[in-house]
Amino acid sequence: MAGHNKWSKVKRAKAITDARKGKVFSRLSRDITLAAKSGGGDPDANARLRTLLLKAREANMPVDNVDRAIKKGTGELPGVVYEEVNYEGYGPGGVAFIVKCTTDNKQRIAQEIRSAFARWGGNLAQNGAVTFQFLHAGQFLVARETTTEDKLMEIALEAGADDVIASDQGFEVRCDLHLFDKVSHALEQARIKTESAEIAYIPTNTVPVTEVEAARSLLKLHDALEELDDVQQVFSNEEMDDAVSAAAQG
Repeated sequence: MAGHNKWSKVKRAKAITDARKGKVFSRLSRDITLAAKSGGGDPDANARLRTLLLKAREANMPVDNVDRAIKKGTGELPGVVYEEVNYEGYGPGGVAFIVKCTTDNKQRIAQEIRSAFARWGGNLAQNGAVTFQFLHAGQFLVARETTTEDKLMEIALEAGADDVIASDQGFEVRCDLHLFDKVSHALEQARIKTESAEIAYIPTNTVPVTEVEAARSLLKLHDALEELDDVQQVFSNEEMDDAVSAAAQG
Protein backbone atom coordinates (compact mmCIF):
# COMPACT_ATOMS: atom_id res chain seq x y z
CA MET A 1 0.00 0.00 0.00
CA ALA A 2 1.23 3.49 -0.69
CA GLY A 3 2.58 6.15 1.68
CA HIS A 4 1.58 5.68 5.30
CA ASN A 5 -0.48 2.70 4.15
CA LYS A 6 2.79 0.79 3.93
CA TRP A 7 3.26 1.26 7.68
CA SER A 8 -0.34 0.24 8.30
CA LYS A 9 0.20 -2.91 6.29
CA VAL A 10 3.35 -3.81 8.24
CA LYS A 11 1.54 -3.34 11.57
CA ARG A 12 -1.45 -5.36 10.35
CA ALA A 13 0.83 -8.16 9.14
CA LYS A 14 2.60 -8.32 12.51
CA ALA A 15 -0.73 -8.50 14.32
CA ILE A 16 -1.72 -11.68 12.48
CA THR A 17 1.73 -13.29 12.33
CA ASP A 18 1.18 -15.47 15.39
CA ALA A 19 -1.95 -16.96 13.83
CA ARG A 20 -0.06 -17.87 10.68
CA LYS A 21 3.30 -19.12 11.94
CA GLY A 22 3.26 -22.06 9.53
CA LYS A 23 2.71 -19.73 6.58
CA VAL A 24 5.46 -17.36 7.74
CA PHE A 25 7.93 -20.22 8.15
CA SER A 26 7.01 -21.64 4.73
CA ARG A 27 7.64 -18.28 3.04
CA LEU A 28 10.93 -17.78 4.84
CA SER A 29 12.05 -21.33 4.00
CA ARG A 30 11.46 -20.79 0.29
CA ASP A 31 13.24 -17.43 0.31
CA ILE A 32 16.19 -18.86 2.24
CA THR A 33 16.46 -21.79 -0.16
CA LEU A 34 16.44 -19.48 -3.19
CA ALA A 35 18.97 -17.13 -1.57
CA ALA A 36 21.31 -20.01 -0.75
CA LYS A 37 20.89 -21.41 -4.26
CA SER A 38 21.82 -18.14 -5.94
CA GLY A 39 24.46 -16.83 -3.53
CA GLY A 40 25.73 -19.76 -1.45
CA GLY A 41 25.06 -20.88 2.09
CA ASP A 42 27.51 -18.58 3.90
CA PRO A 43 25.61 -15.55 5.27
CA ASP A 44 28.86 -13.57 5.62
CA ALA A 45 29.28 -13.76 1.85
CA ASN A 46 25.56 -13.65 0.97
CA ALA A 47 23.85 -10.45 2.14
CA ARG A 48 20.41 -11.54 0.96
CA LEU A 49 20.70 -14.73 3.01
CA ARG A 50 21.96 -12.74 6.00
CA THR A 51 18.91 -10.46 5.87
CA LEU A 52 16.57 -13.46 5.67
CA LEU A 53 18.26 -15.14 8.62
CA LEU A 54 17.60 -12.02 10.70
CA LYS A 55 13.93 -12.19 9.67
CA ALA A 56 13.83 -15.89 10.58
CA ARG A 57 15.28 -15.14 14.02
CA GLU A 58 12.73 -12.37 14.63
CA ALA A 59 9.93 -14.77 13.65
CA ASN A 60 11.32 -17.42 16.05
CA MET A 61 11.73 -19.87 13.20
CA PRO A 62 13.31 -23.12 14.45
CA VAL A 63 17.02 -23.45 13.70
CA ASP A 64 16.49 -26.90 12.16
CA ASN A 65 14.05 -25.42 9.63
CA VAL A 66 16.57 -22.74 8.70
CA ASP A 67 19.40 -25.26 8.29
CA ARG A 68 17.25 -27.51 6.07
CA ALA A 69 16.25 -24.58 3.88
CA ILE A 70 19.89 -23.55 3.40
CA LYS A 71 20.98 -27.11 2.60
CA LYS A 72 18.19 -27.49 0.04
CA GLY A 73 19.47 -24.36 -1.65
CA THR A 74 23.10 -25.49 -1.69
CA GLY A 75 22.14 -28.97 -2.89
CA GLU A 76 23.18 -30.79 0.30
CA LEU A 77 19.58 -31.95 0.72
CA PRO A 78 17.05 -32.83 -1.99
CA GLY A 79 14.18 -30.42 -2.39
CA VAL A 80 11.47 -29.06 -4.65
CA VAL A 81 12.67 -26.77 -7.46
CA TYR A 82 11.06 -23.37 -7.02
CA GLU A 83 10.74 -20.51 -9.49
CA GLU A 84 10.18 -16.85 -8.74
CA VAL A 85 7.37 -15.32 -10.79
CA ASN A 86 5.25 -12.16 -10.59
CA TYR A 87 1.60 -11.77 -11.51
CA GLU A 88 -0.12 -8.45 -12.16
CA GLY A 89 -3.73 -7.42 -11.92
CA TYR A 90 -6.31 -4.80 -11.06
CA GLY A 91 -8.49 -4.78 -7.96
CA PRO A 92 -11.74 -2.88 -7.30
CA GLY A 93 -11.58 0.77 -8.39
CA GLY A 94 -8.67 0.19 -10.73
CA VAL A 95 -6.12 -0.40 -7.95
CA ALA A 96 -2.98 -1.96 -9.42
CA PHE A 97 -1.51 -5.13 -7.88
CA ILE A 98 1.81 -6.94 -8.25
CA VAL A 99 1.86 -10.39 -6.63
CA LYS A 100 5.29 -11.92 -6.03
CA CYS A 101 5.32 -15.72 -5.89
CA THR A 102 7.69 -18.61 -5.34
CA THR A 103 6.19 -21.74 -6.85
CA ASP A 104 6.83 -25.21 -8.22
CA ASN A 105 3.70 -25.02 -10.39
CA LYS A 106 3.06 -21.78 -12.29
CA GLN A 107 -0.18 -23.04 -13.83
CA ARG A 108 -1.67 -23.82 -10.41
CA ILE A 109 -0.75 -20.51 -8.76
CA ALA A 110 -1.89 -18.52 -11.80
CA GLN A 111 -5.33 -20.12 -11.52
CA GLU A 112 -5.48 -19.53 -7.77
CA ILE A 113 -4.57 -15.84 -8.20
CA ARG A 114 -7.05 -15.41 -11.06
CA SER A 115 -9.80 -16.86 -8.85
CA ALA A 116 -8.93 -14.52 -5.96
CA PHE A 117 -9.10 -11.46 -8.21
CA ALA A 118 -12.40 -12.58 -9.75
CA ARG A 119 -13.97 -13.27 -6.36
CA TRP A 120 -13.24 -9.78 -5.02
CA GLY A 121 -14.03 -7.66 -8.06
CA GLY A 122 -10.69 -7.58 -9.86
CA ASN A 123 -8.96 -9.27 -12.74
CA LEU A 124 -5.57 -10.74 -13.60
CA ALA A 125 -3.68 -8.72 -16.23
CA GLN A 126 -0.89 -9.30 -18.74
CA ASN A 127 2.71 -9.02 -17.54
CA GLY A 128 3.82 -5.40 -17.82
CA ALA A 129 0.28 -4.05 -17.55
CA VAL A 130 0.83 -2.39 -14.15
CA THR A 131 4.57 -2.41 -13.41
CA PHE A 132 5.01 1.04 -14.99
CA GLN A 133 3.06 2.40 -12.01
CA PHE A 134 5.68 1.17 -9.54
CA LEU A 135 9.32 1.83 -8.71
CA HIS A 136 11.25 -1.42 -8.22
CA ALA A 137 13.73 -0.57 -5.48
CA GLY A 138 15.12 -1.42 -2.08
CA GLN A 139 12.92 -0.15 0.75
CA PHE A 140 13.60 -0.01 4.49
CA LEU A 141 11.16 1.23 7.15
CA VAL A 142 12.68 2.50 10.40
CA ALA A 143 10.63 3.52 13.45
CA ARG A 144 11.21 7.03 14.83
CA GLU A 145 12.28 5.78 18.26
CA THR A 146 15.05 3.68 16.67
CA THR A 147 17.31 6.53 15.52
CA THR A 148 17.48 10.20 14.58
CA GLU A 149 16.83 11.48 11.08
CA ASP A 150 20.33 12.99 10.83
CA LYS A 151 22.05 9.75 11.85
CA LEU A 152 19.92 7.65 9.51
CA MET A 153 20.54 10.00 6.59
CA GLU A 154 24.28 9.99 7.18
CA ILE A 155 24.53 6.20 7.31
CA ALA A 156 22.05 5.44 4.52
CA LEU A 157 23.32 8.03 2.03
CA GLU A 158 26.92 7.06 2.73
CA ALA A 159 25.98 3.48 1.81
CA GLY A 160 24.46 4.67 -1.49
CA ALA A 161 20.76 5.13 -0.66
CA ASP A 162 18.83 7.48 -2.95
CA ASP A 163 16.53 9.03 -0.38
CA VAL A 164 15.38 9.09 3.23
CA ILE A 165 11.71 10.10 3.58
CA ALA A 166 10.38 11.19 6.99
CA SER A 167 6.76 10.74 8.06
CA ASP A 168 4.76 10.67 11.29
CA GLN A 169 5.20 6.90 11.46
CA GLY A 170 8.96 6.89 10.93
CA PHE A 171 11.51 6.92 8.13
CA GLU A 172 11.56 5.23 4.73
CA VAL A 173 14.92 4.58 3.08
CA ARG A 174 15.00 3.88 -0.66
CA CYS A 175 17.92 2.60 -2.69
CA ASP A 176 18.78 1.07 -6.05
CA LEU A 177 18.13 -2.67 -6.29
CA HIS A 178 21.83 -3.44 -6.63
CA LEU A 179 22.68 -1.48 -3.47
CA PHE A 180 20.10 -3.18 -1.24
CA ASP A 181 22.65 -5.50 0.36
CA LYS A 182 25.13 -2.66 0.97
CA VAL A 183 22.53 -0.40 2.60
CA SER A 184 21.14 -3.32 4.61
CA HIS A 185 24.61 -4.15 5.92
CA ALA A 186 25.30 -0.50 6.80
CA LEU A 187 22.08 -0.25 8.84
CA GLU A 188 22.86 -3.56 10.52
CA GLN A 189 26.39 -2.42 11.41
CA ALA A 190 24.99 0.80 12.89
CA ARG A 191 22.51 -1.26 14.95
CA ILE A 192 19.56 0.45 13.34
CA LYS A 193 16.66 -2.00 13.48
CA THR A 194 14.26 -1.99 10.55
CA GLU A 195 10.53 -2.67 10.76
CA SER A 196 10.63 -3.86 7.16
CA ALA A 197 13.49 -4.47 4.71
CA GLU A 198 12.70 -5.71 1.22
CA ILE A 199 13.07 -5.39 -2.51
CA ALA A 200 9.74 -3.68 -3.08
CA TYR A 201 7.45 -2.38 -5.77
CA ILE A 202 6.76 1.16 -4.56
CA PRO A 203 3.78 2.98 -6.16
CA THR A 204 4.71 6.06 -8.19
CA ASN A 205 1.05 7.08 -8.41
CA THR A 206 -1.80 6.10 -6.14
CA VAL A 207 -5.52 5.44 -6.35
CA PRO A 208 -7.57 7.08 -3.54
CA VAL A 209 -10.03 4.74 -1.84
CA THR A 210 -12.71 6.61 0.11
CA GLU A 211 -15.67 4.21 0.01
CA VAL A 212 -15.81 1.67 2.84
CA GLU A 213 -17.26 -1.11 0.66
CA ALA A 214 -14.49 -0.71 -1.93
CA ALA A 215 -11.93 -0.67 0.88
CA ARG A 216 -13.43 -3.83 2.34
CA SER A 217 -13.19 -5.64 -1.01
CA LEU A 218 -9.57 -4.52 -1.42
CA LEU A 219 -8.63 -5.78 2.04
CA LYS A 220 -10.41 -9.08 1.34
CA LEU A 221 -8.46 -9.38 -1.91
CA HIS A 222 -5.20 -8.73 -0.06
CA ASP A 223 -6.08 -11.41 2.48
CA ALA A 224 -7.12 -13.91 -0.20
CA LEU A 225 -3.86 -13.44 -2.09
CA GLU A 226 -1.65 -13.54 0.99
CA GLU A 227 -3.33 -16.75 2.18
CA LEU A 228 -2.11 -18.61 -0.93
CA ASP A 229 0.85 -20.85 -0.14
CA ASP A 230 2.96 -19.73 -3.10
CA VAL A 231 2.46 -15.99 -2.59
CA GLN A 232 5.41 -14.26 -0.95
CA GLN A 233 4.43 -10.58 -1.13
CA VAL A 234 1.58 -8.42 -2.42
CA PHE A 235 2.15 -4.84 -3.59
CA SER A 236 -0.62 -2.40 -4.52
CA ASN A 237 -1.15 1.31 -5.10
CA GLU A 238 -4.28 2.24 -3.16
CA GLU A 239 -4.19 5.24 -0.82
CA MET A 240 -6.51 4.65 2.09
CA ASP A 241 -6.73 6.74 5.25
CA ASP A 242 -6.83 5.12 8.67
CA ALA A 243 -10.52 5.86 9.25
CA VAL A 244 -11.61 4.14 6.04
CA SER A 245 -9.27 1.23 6.70
CA ALA A 246 -10.60 0.79 10.26
CA ALA A 247 -14.22 0.96 9.07
CA ALA A 248 -13.50 -1.63 6.36
CA GLN A 249 -12.03 -4.01 8.91
CA GLY A 250 -14.84 -3.45 11.41
